[in-house]
Amino acid sequence: MGEEGMVSDVKNTARKSNPKLTLFPLIALIFYEVSGGPFGIEDSVRAGGGPLLSLLGFLFFPIIWSIPEALVTAELATSFPQNGGYVIWISTAFGPFWGFQEGFWKWFSGVMDNALYPVLFLDYLKHSLPIFDRMVARIPAIIGLTASLTYMNYRGLHIVGFSAVALAIFSLFPFAVMGIISIPKLRPKQWLVVDFKKVEWRGYFNSMFWNLNYWDKASTLAGEVENPSKTFPKALLGAVVLVVLSYLIPLLAGTGALRSSSSEWTDGYFAEVGLFIGGFWLKLWIQAASAMSNLGLFEAEMSSDAYQLLGMSELGMLPAIFASRSKYGTPTISILCSATGVIFLSWMSFQEILEFLNFLYSIGMLLEFAAFIALRLKKPDLHRPYKVPLQTFGITMLCLPPAMLLVLVMCLASLKTFLVSGAVIVLGSILYPILIHAKKREWMRFGGEHPPLPLSGDDLEGHSVVSQLGDQENEDEASFNLLSDSSSATME
Repeated sequence: MGEEGMVSDVKNTARKSNPKLTLFPLIALIFYEVSGGPFGIEDSVRAGGGPLLSLLGFLFFPIIWSIPEALVTAELATSFPQNGGYVIWISTAFGPFWGFQEGFWKWFSGVMDNALYPVLFLDYLKHSLPIFDRMVARIPAIIGLTASLTYMNYRGLHIVGFSAVALAIFSLFPFAVMGIISIPKLRPKQWLVVDFKKVEWRGYFNSMFWNLNYWDKASTLAGEVENPSKTFPKALLGAVVLVVLSYLIPLLAGTGALRSSSSEWTDGYFAEVGLFIGGFWLKLWIQAASAMSNLGLFEAEMSSDAYQLLGMSELGMLPAIFASRSKYGTPTISILCSATGVIFLSWMSFQEILEFLNFLYSIGMLLEFAAFIALRLKKPDLHRPYKVPLQTFGITMLCLPPAMLLVLVMCLASLKTFLVSGAVIVLGSILYPILIHAKKREWMRFGGEHPPLPLSGDDLEGHSVVSQLGDQENEDEASFNLLSDSSSATME
């Protein structure tokens, strides 16, 4: 058998054992990485002193925040369609040190975010099963829930993707029903209510930001997507529309049909809205949907966190063990590492986790916007299958409003958040030279000596396929320069 035939067999075998993500599973994963449905947005009504600021927020924040971040992600994820996502973007623009820091901050933020979901799942269940309000049942339930969801991630990303599609349909359908049957009860003037004396700006901006961020997360598993240059832009567009509608329809229905005080709008209040609009059956359906939505949020977040570690390992930034895959094609050690972090962080309060992860996420996003502009200047000829149709000044103006929002969210953080986030930043700065020293001393084996193998030439559309047989003649400049820099200059 010739060399070409051997490469073909390797690719065909890999495709069968590691199926790629297609459009609808990717939309569902992005939806769950960003949103998961309207569960948790109730607090925006309370913190906003009424419906008006909440509705305006979910109308205009996507324009100044979600759409710019999605556009940046679409261009860079299609330009660098490998696992690791923003770690690769930052490393190419500013060097491997900052790429590692970006990866560490974003991974830590993601694991903190994921620690919320098993807790929220039990919080919904305890209304029907009060035993889960006791630590004697709560702790084993969190561990068991985390273990079972981790196993689903281990079995394959395509399973996670299609599970996310099913969970999204189940989670959103009761709100579509609620929106329809609420129409006769709507009083539009109630949407204009606001009491500025009751507005809590820190809570309001944190709620808006948390419910509309993480558009870039899916880029960490770009190497697992079928034909990413076409799939990513479509998936991001579909997810933006889905997220905005999933927030506005329930809010318009609930605030327009009920005369309740803004102080009553706390987490879980949509179940009471369902009871008023549709009856007890709709309340139970919404409670079940909210519980299941947390499972989808967990699965999507863990997948992104694990494949980010895998991508960093393939770049030589982490030991090679993080890139090891199971027989299902999933990064076993990376998944276990993320699951362990979730269990250890699940004891923290909701508001503490929310502020911490928002702060770390904000720092990382500022770096991503800077890298987006820098790459346009430093690599104007970089192959960009999807390109935001703006020149340098235009993309700078595109990034300015969300950057100002990021700075605002960070300025509103508490002193405790500054201290904890500062400790994480210092830890990342210390960890980087330790890993360099470990590689020099050969204390452990690192990846990155050879660039990762893209399994489909069609997926890259202009990016080269680096075969396991060592043929690197057609390797794309963006992939080659980054990987060689991060494996040699970074760790050697």
